[in-house]
Amino acid sequence: MIITIGIVCFLLVLIIFMQFKVVYQTDITSIDTMREEDLKAELANWKSKYEEAEQKHAEVTKTLKKYQEESSSDSKTKSNLQKELAELELKLGLTDVEGEGLIITLEDPENIDEEEFDDENSKQRIVASELMIIANLLKDAGAEAISINNQRIVNKTDFAQITESGYIKINSHRVSAPFEIKVIGNKDDLKGSIIGTGYKGKIEKWGQKITFKESKKVNIKKYDGNMDTKYIE
Repeated sequence: MIITIGIVCFLLVLIIFMQFKVVYQTDITSIDTMREEDLKAELANWKSKYEEAEQKHAEVTKTLKKYQEESSSDSKTKSNLQKELAELELKLGLTDVEGEGLIITLEDPENIDEEEFDDENSKQRIVASELMIIANLLKDAGAEAISINNQRIVNKTDFAQITESGYIKINSHRVSAPFEIKVIGNKDDLKGSIIGTGYKGKIEKWGQKITFKESKKVNIKKYDGNMDTKYIE
């Protein structure tokens, strides 16, 4: 029993010394150094990831700013285009307008002598050429918008005399006396274009009646005809 216990104790002591030897031969500094290098490597790795993320963030921020600028530019461009379109439609007569101006009423004479229709001094009906002359006189006086019996006068407006019926066509719509001519512009200049040029005297010579009414709010409807072009490039 004593021998057996002694052998076991010897083996235990031997094992303990062997363990101490292993621990003694292991470089503790090397282990610490290895951990430090690993940490440095990991830190370097995270630093690299952070720098990459920061670079990506900068790129995304730059792209976002570019999109915002382009969006703002597009919005501004769109606003300018809408403004230009509105101005163009206004000039073309494609919008209803209101402003200061005149309402001129032109009426046929009573007891027209049809046989003396061509006589310069005879009573005669209002004809298409007369309305066209009045429209041109008003334009020359700075008229910004004109309508005759609610037919907007634009560059494409046509005046046609239907001789067999005595009717007149404006913008291919049939109109007849009395004619209500609405015009927006300087009242004095507009009135002067008819009176000052002597055209009012001619109208009265033909037995026709013309009156002028000044207004702060003359309402003129838009042109309702076709503005499409086929051959213009």
